[in-house]
Amino acid sequence: MASLKFNNIYLNDYVTLAGPLESNSKLKKLDFQMDDYYYGEKTFEQAQAKMQRVVIDRILEKNKLNGTDIDLLVGGDLLDQISATSYASKYFPISLLGIYSACATFPESLIVGSMFLTSKNIKKVIGITSSHNLSAERQFRYPIEYGSPKVHTSTFTATAGISTLLTKDEGKIKIESATIGKVVEMGVSDANNLGAVMAPAAAEVLHEHLNELNRDVDYYDLILTGDLGCVGSDIFKEYFKRKYGIYLRKHLDAGCELYLKSQDTYAGGSGPACLPLVLFSKILNLGKYKKILIIGTGALHSRTFVNQKTPIPAIAHAVSLEVNDVH
Repeated sequence: MASLKFNNIYLNDYVTLAGPLESNSKLKKLDFQMDDYYYGEKTFEQAQAKMQRVVIDRILEKNKLNGTDIDLLVGGDLLDQISATSYASKYFPISLLGIYSACATFPESLIVGSMFLTSKNIKKVIGITSSHNLSAERQFRYPIEYGSPKVHTSTFTATAGISTLLTKDEGKIKIESATIGKVVEMGVSDANNLGAVMAPAAAEVLHEHLNELNRDVDYYDLILTGDLGCVGSDIFKEYFKRKYGIYLRKHLDAGCELYLKSQDTYAGGSGPACLPLVLFSKILNLGKYKKILIIGTGALHSRTFVNQKTPIPAIAHAVSLEVNDVH
């Protein structure tokens, strides 16, 4: 059984920090904005660690909390050995569980945090994730100075940092249930077409979620996938229709909902911060979705495996959110 139901677990608060391009995109409300990719640091990687430190500091400040009031910090990023998260966490006296599901890390942090909150000993959990376009390009592809051209199926890693506060105190966003995904590999080895890599994993976890919780797809007002991009989003819907005979009428993809067409981001946004950034800074502000299923999608590859022409595995995790009227 990969699906879980939670009682009285709430996402009480969140903080968003967006990069230069994301600050001028389709987003409606942001807590912090970066004027440049260095963010006052010497390197892009140090900037990403600072991004996480800033959003953790801010969520503590907003809620009048100290680091010692938090029982657990759960999160990760795209860099080797989730190094941005590790470097940011050293500034806080909080126990850390570092996690990695690539761009599915955000929903995984909600699942892990919610599971720990079912314990009597854990009362407050901060979730954290980030991505930085230029550090990701340097690690997984080529530095931008190389000038490598992109194909239309490529996605653009969003630059953003996100923190969340999970508690048992009743709040506006309830974490109602979740489904932990399985690794899916369909033989695609093209790292410039990660939407195609991840789409089947998103479809499989959605079907498992609906089946195990005995729900119809119309139970949700919105199904929001993470960063399939516009190409992967079309594949996801077509795959689900062909395999399960269900057309997804209430689906949006965060990667497609982030950037303006004029920003030339190929197939749309990606990165572990893409899904929460669009969720918190756009979708929730619309005020029309009460039951939202978020599905984070991650390509579990490395540059070494890609250079060896190995097919890329993917994973997706689903979390059911209920937006209440409590303020």
